[in-house]
Amino acid sequence: MQTRILGSSGLEVSAIGLGCMGMSWSYGPAADTHDMIKLIHAAVEQGVTSFDTAEVYGPLINEELLGEALAPFRNQVVIATKFGWKPASPEETRWSLLDSRPEHIRTVVEGSLTRLRVEAIDLYYQHRVDPDVPIEDVAGAVKDLIVAGKVKHFGLSEPGVATLRRAHAVQPVTAVQNEYSLWFRRPETTVLPVCGELGIGFVPYSPLGKGFLTGKINEHTTLNA
Repeated sequence: MQTRILGSSGLEVSAIGLGCMGMSWSYGPAADTHDMIKLIHAAVEQGVTSFDTAEVYGPLINEELLGEALAPFRNQVVIATKFGWKPASPEETRWSLLDSRPEHIRTVVEGSLTRLRVEAIDLYYQHRVDPDVPIEDVAGAVKDLIVAGKVKHFGLSEPGVATLRRAHAVQPVTAVQNEYSLWFRRPETTVLPVCGELGIGFVPYSPLGKGFLTGKINEHTTLNA
């Protein structure tokens, strides 16, 4: 497996990573935990060192899955997770409210650390930009977590160019995560040039178009409601 350094951060990851969202959330019912642990172990055996999850996936259960699966390999892998969502009510199963207030970040990081079974999160992304919280405050909160030894690197998912520059001025951004594939090329004219300019790594998600570019879906495929 080839590796990459994310920008100028020094964080080394496998060229191909494993996004674990669909194991617990979004793409139909959650898969069998035992089967998913076997899949994650197989990925490690093939040289994958970059694993991605988020607090909202499940919610919470995807972090628990990854924490259990990667516990035997903790010193061999890089785990990325994300903050910035919360439920609109205690009963809500698909969290719908953004919340990147510094006090919220300081609270939820503790849960992620526990579920992932780690002392420090390798790469901590803001999952989506919160329009109600200045990005400088978000970057400052993560900077404090880095100083405290609870987070190693700061990331942003789907930021605008101006937001990325403002965040990077407070706390260097290690990586930007963005959808990018053969049928979605927009980052090439927006965020990718800025990542190159600032020395920020770029982590594309859904490189196979969420399954549409794999040949598994065609004009005969039947989709339920």
